Amino acid sequence: MKTKNLLLTLAIVFIAFFSGCAEDDFVEIDGVCPVVVSTVPVNGATNVPLDQLISVTFNEEMNPATINQTSFTLKNGTSQIAGVITYLNKTATFKPSALLAPNTTYSARLTRTVMDLTGNAIQTETNWTFSTGLTVTPMVTSTDPDNNANNVFLNKVVSVNFNMPMKASTINATTYTLKQGTTAVSGTISYSGTTAVFIPALPLTANTLYTATVSKAVTNLDNTTLIADYVWKFTTGALIAPTVTSTDPINNSTGISLNKTITANFSMIMDPSTITATTFTLKQGTTTIAGAVTYAGSTASFKPTNALLEGKMYTATITTGAKSATGVPLANDFVWNFTTLVANSPSPTAGLFFGVFGGNAGITNQGLNTRINNGSIGTTAASTLVTGFTDKLASPNEVYTVTPLNNGLVYGGVFAAAPAPGNATKAQTALEGLNAARDLYNSISPASKPGGSDQGSGELGGLTLAAGVYKSASGTYKITNGDLTLSGSATDVWIFQAESSLTVGSPAATRNVKLLGGALAKNVFWYVGSTAVINYAGGGVMTGIILAEDGVTLSSPGSSTTLPGQETVLNGRAISLIASVTMVNTIINVPAN
Repeated sequence: MKTKNLLLTLAIVFIAFFSGCAEDDFVEIDGVCPVVVSTVPVNGATNVPLDQLISVTFNEEMNPATINQTSFTLKNGTSQIAGVITYLNKTATFKPSALLAPNTTYSARLTRTVMDLTGNAIQTETNWTFSTGLTVTPMVTSTDPDNNANNVFLNKVVSVNFNMPMKASTINATTYTLKQGTTAVSGTISYSGTTAVFIPALPLTANTLYTATVSKAVTNLDNTTLIADYVWKFTTGALIAPTVTSTDPINNSTGISLNKTITANFSMIMDPSTITATTFTLKQGTTTIAGAVTYAGSTASFKPTNALLEGKMYTATITTGAKSATGVPLANDFVWNFTTLVANSPSPTAGLFFGVFGGNAGITNQGLNTRINNGSIGTTAASTLVTGFTDKLASPNEVYTVTPLNNGLVYGGVFAAAPAPGNATKAQTALEGLNAARDLYNSISPASKPGGSDQGSGELGGLTLAAGVYKSASGTYKITNGDLTLSGSATDVWIFQAESSLTVGSPAATRNVKLLGGALAKNVFWYVGSTAVINYAGGGVMTGIILAEDGVTLSSPGSSTTLPGQETVLNGRAISLIASVTMVNTIINVPAN
């Protein structure tokens, strides 16, 4: 029995090794799957001789039987050119039956049905164009679905590829259409690179013939039009294929952690054996990133072997090789992009040395336990609007409207305008700090750092988040359903964007923001468009640099008699650009820049 099990295991490993790229939907794996290494003529060649032989060379020996009139074609517009195909020494050659026409653009195509000797298909369909004249005319090189394709999925995205960049403004609902008979199909059209995409507004009708058309009014960047309308047809089947419903990171997100695990959620349970490092890939440019792929529930995960590079765009792809539990593949490759963060960015400017800043409205303290450690407080307002503080840096100590019940200690100095102890010099320092804070506020705004994802739908309580840019879709962030944990290294950066308000805790319960893995408070930033209220019930530990437009409140008057050890703590800074900052028995531990 042990021998049989061993043989079975070896057989499975053998099959997996040699079938890893057997389906033509899979993504290239250099050194294992066949790829095209060169073509003659090269893509975009001009003044090609009329007796030119068209050839393609592979990285390994191929199966000649798979290179035929169907898989290796040459066209002039939509007209297929007759010719003879031969294969020798990794090179397939197409010899046209007649001389090529002068001043004409041709398109050559090699489909993904071409295979090597072990049955592995080429990973990417190859299309190239050339001209026997001085210029290459814009033309359609391929479509998806192919012309006359059958059993097309009802949720298929219809796409068309051109041989050169086209003018996006000429690709619209008038020039790119999809019809069922004479009835136009409603949909959304987009264009990127050399590909135009038509996304139907509703699933297509089962077992129905559709006609797609790209009008000759479509032009390239030099305003040269297509030679003629390009028309192709396909027939639907009866199935709706599985889809990717969400990803993390989301498409076009920025500031993503260098140790991010990339995930994708499907609309139905998938076949785990089809979720592999071949069907779920990550690339930086043309470089494939090594990583481990796992699948659980309805979620696929890609964990890079090494940390990602700083400030780079990555492209994740799940191919149509991924199948549902019933064997139905995705209708379309699913592709999304994200950009990693730059370590230690953003960092406060030299002028941002304030632990607390009260805009032009001042700073108020209640209680005897407030402490500002390793930092100063400031406001562009008069010193009379700074109440309940003693400046321990000044010698002798300077007091700002202290009472027997309200006296917070500041160990980095107090900066405000006259009257004394405020003065013009302190007011100038405060203004410089305000300008530095405004610069930082703008640098972490959605305008400067777009693409933030909304984890928790505005409620961050109970989550554990890797470094990245996060934006509340509603404009409001809350941490009320539990603590928030930020897990990362000392170089990771978190930016939270709440264009309206930030609330931590509730009148009934305090909440905390915790750090794991060496993460630092100086690298956590809270962009708040209006007000931030932190642990109004008193107590708790907040973390990060809070930059709010219209005021920050830490704790409430009900905590004015809090005993030592029960204070509200902020490991960070409380910066209000316009309104005041109010603290009640609050300890602020200001991180170094």
